[in-house]
Amino acid sequence: IRNVYKKPGVRIFAKLEWQQLGSSVKSRPAYKIIKSAIEEGRLDENRQLLDATSGNTGIAYASIGAALGIPITLCLPENASEERKRILKSLGVNIIYTSKFEGTDGAQIRAKELYAENPDKYYYADQYANPNNWKAHFQTTAPEIWEQTKHEVSHFVAGLGTTGTFTGTGRRLKSFNSNIELVALQPDNPMHGLEGWKHLETAIVPKIYDNTVADRILDIDTLESFDLVKKVALKEGLLISPSAAANLLGAIKVAEGIDEGIIVTTFADSADKYSEIMNQIFA
Repeated sequence: IRNVYKKPGVRIFAKLEWQQLGSSVKSRPAYKIIKSAIEEGRLDENRQLLDATSGNTGIAYASIGAALGIPITLCLPENASEERKRILKSLGVNIIYTSKFEGTDGAQIRAKELYAENPDKYYYADQYANPNNWKAHFQTTAPEIWEQTKHEVSHFVAGLGTTGTFTGTGRRLKSFNSNIELVALQPDNPMHGLEGWKHLETAIVPKIYDNTVADRILDIDTLESFDLVKKVALKEGLLISPSAAANLLGAIKVAEGIDEGIIVTTFADSADKYSEIMNQIFA
């Protein structure tokens, strides 16, 4: 990040995760979850993969499932972006819509009900409790960051949704260098506009979340994140999603409090799936 934020002695890097299969960071855990389930004999073309999603993990599941001939059923909040709905339908997903007022918490509850009703029909991936979620980042994201920064990363900053990215990456980075500071981000109120993120005090806390991993937690304002989307487009030439902007906002807040260091965050996806929000931001 060269132009949106500048400070002598401090550098901010972001991994462009929309370059993954499925166009988001969620492709990492989705791949490991599916691979492990197949290897363990719990998933094949005769059983549907079932999960709750805000969209990106679902798209990753669907992309992999379509290639392998594995049917996908997803519980999705009805206010998910139209682009995400269209992509999921195009990939042949069976979508079960849940209340927009309950977010991914409501989607999780519905998915668990479906699995309880038809345990032989589904493999319930349960990304919020599946250890393969955080292990994917432990095995791939963290080593990449470590090598790409030539072992000089000093801070890792990421938002909390399923918490897989932060938990897995953070655990592995600490094993490389215990002095690396891990900063988790969450929305500053329950009624936020950051898709996939969780306000932990009022949401169902994912089972894979480990509250001992973060050295500290910062609260992030949705509107500040939206403003940053526009600044990044104009000054960096990158069209990023609101959640990616929220991660960058957190990284900037960390940068303001240090004199030197290399801060790394992730851009979970691009602006491609958020036309309604983008229209508001760039109106």
